[in-house]
Amino acid sequence: MHAAVAEQREPTFADFDEAASLRAALRLFLRHSETITRRNGLSPRHYELLLMIKAAPEEHSTVSELVELLQLTQSTVTELVQRAEDGGLLRRRQAEHDGRVVHLSLTPEAEKRLSGAVAQLGPERARLVALLHKTPEGVEA
Repeated sequence: MHAAVAEQREPTFADFDEAASLRAALRLFLRHSETITRRNGLSPRHYELLLMIKAAPEEHSTVSELVELLQLTQSTVTELVQRAEDGGLLRRRQAEHDGRVVHLSLTPEAEKRLSGAVAQLGPERARLVALLHKTPEGVEA
């Protein structure tokens, strides 16, 4: 048996309660997120894609960077990027320093949709962040 597993204690009721509360909060956040992103004209995956690009340094990213951030396969991200580009949400631009590198950035339409979704998700995000900052005893960390 692995040493880390051998040293684990049996979970208490409080551990199960904390795990269940966290899962419930995550599911609620994801459900609200999906509803709000769709209301703003984005699929949940496109919302995540655009959010990662917007939050990236200089507000652009590459497919390889997005593969890592989104934890999706290269082919899935490539297809997602292509659909977003076809939908008028992304622009591609070759990097000045290396023509093999393609930077992805948001179009004004994507900026508008993403901003709407992020603003509307603010209260839900704040609730989830507050929950994540609490210790198992419910005291602020």
